[in-house]
Amino acid sequence: MTDQRTTGNPAPSAQTPQPSAQTPPTPKTTRPTILASGPLMTWRGVDLITAAMLAVAFGVMFWGFDTFIYPILSTATAGFPPAGELMLGVWLIPAVVGALVIRRPGAALFTELVAANVELFLGNKWGVAVLLSGVLQGLGVELALALFRHRRFGVIVAVLGGVLAATFEIVFYEWYSYVADYSMAWKVIYLGAGMVSGAAVAGVGGWALVRGLARTGALNAFPPGQEIRESHPV
Repeated sequence: MTDQRTTGNPAPSAQTPQPSAQTPPTPKTTRPTILASGPLMTWRGVDLITAAMLAVAFGVMFWGFDTFIYPILSTATAGFPPAGELMLGVWLIPAVVGALVIRRPGAALFTELVAANVELFLGNKWGVAVLLSGVLQGLGVELALALFRHRRFGVIVAVLGGVLAATFEIVFYEWYSYVADYSMAWKVIYLGAGMVSGAAVAGVGGWALVRGLARTGALNAFPPGQEIRESHPV
């Protein structure tokens, strides 16, 4: 009679395939996390703090530009005053940058308006009127984002935001305040110069600034930083 003993490990069944020592384990793959796969509507604490910090930095920049650079450029364009509006894009950058970094409705308006308040506090030649400008400029960028349903944040959207911000500022305010005595032809040239500046300085310049900050790792908590990490995986 055959001696049968019970062990803790049952004999392998013929129907149960056994792992082969020559078969390498299947590697696990991890899908990258997309922080901005859809519209971001709810603000986080870090969004508010970062937008405020950006705005303060831009407000100080405004003061420096107003004090040291604007007088020189104004003198250089005195022969043809409408060309002076080519400087407008400098004051539109906070709205574009805030929108591209935070990517929440209201980010452009918040960043631009806080920067205008800092400029007012530090002192400027336009006084409290910079607050109205901040609102109009911020709303222009907000409209650009709304047209794309807060789903696109590339250079095209940034350029459109800069153009709309310049248009809002000039058509709804500057035409009737700073250049009310201009002929219609000069007003159109003035508007065109502002739109070019909004597109190039605020749009392309703001987009490039955000990309540069993202590459340094300063925006890792925000969608631009995540996009850089996904495009350059380790």
